[in-house]
Amino acid sequence: MTRRVVVTGLGLVTPIGNSVEATWTALMNGQSGADRIKRFDVEKFPVKFACEIKDFDPLNYVEKKEARKMGAFIHYAIAAAQEAVADSGLEVSDDIAEEVGTYISSGIGDFWAIEREHSKLLNDGPSRISPFFIPSAIVNLAAGQVSIRHNAKGPNSATATACAAGAHAIGDSFKIIQRAAADVMICGGAESAITPMSVAGFAAMRALSTRNDDPLTASRPFEQDRDGFVIG
Repeated sequence: MTRRVVVTGLGLVTPIGNSVEATWTALMNGQSGADRIKRFDVEKFPVKFACEIKDFDPLNYVEKKEARKMGAFIHYAIAAAQEAVADSGLEVSDDIAEEVGTYISSGIGDFWAIEREHSKLLNDGPSRISPFFIPSAIVNLAAGQVSIRHNAKGPNSATATACAAGAHAIGDSFKIIQRAAADVMICGGAESAITPMSVAGFAAMRALSTRNDDPLTASRPFEQDRDGFVIG
């Protein structure tokens, strides 16, 4: 008999809201998350806008000491997972911990950490690289950190499948529950890709819209005059 799979909780951190309610309200009001990039100087870049996360404080979800050891995409995953678990009413006791899994994917992970530590390597030498560099940047640590916080000891995985990573995680989680490898999966995607190298790379392959004069309407995938996507 095929197991029925349902969604019981939602959590979001997005460029138009840092919760499900805020994001939904912004969507209903036709709000766009696209704007000129504020995190770094874009004067020399052919693409000067993106959909950045706004007004997000990781210390609302993670202790300061721990936050320093994590990339931004991990912060976002922890926040969204916390909201989703609370929304579902899930309480993971030791009795059911092995039946609760985590599957959170990412296309790039934390590109900021990679660029920051590479700069240290070139300017100051290998001894200056942070011991937390790798665990702050690699894709699977979002799922790892979320599973630790929610006592989820079931299947734990992540894929790096570009823009489809979050959907990939949800689809695979559906199959994991359906085949009874877990009863519950905390799943989704998280990303921190708006960095100088990332924007320059996507711009070089002509994948990004260059409507710098009109970022709010630049994302138009079904229009005849579309010219690329807006990175977020």
